[in-house]
Amino acid sequence: MVKLHATLAEYRAQLLLQVHDELILEVPPEEVEAIVPLVKSTMESAVTLSVPLVVERSRGKLDGGEVVEN
Repeated sequence: MVKLHATLAEYRAQLLLQVHDELILEVPPEEVEAIVPLVKSTMESAVTLSVPLVVERSRGKLDGGEVVEN
C-alpha cells in the first residue's frame, strides 16, 4: 500500500477504500489507461511468495451506473 500510495502521487487518481484484498480507486477517465497497469504491477510485486500474486480488476461508474468493463 505504501508503494501504491507513492505511485499514485503523480496522478489525480485516489485510493478511496481498502477492504481486505480489494481496493477501490477513483480515477479520472483520462488516467485509466496509465493507472491500471501501474496498480496491477505494484500490487503483484508487493511481496515475494512461492506462488504468484494475481491481480484482477474491474471498472465501473462511481454513481452506481452500469459496469463499463470487467
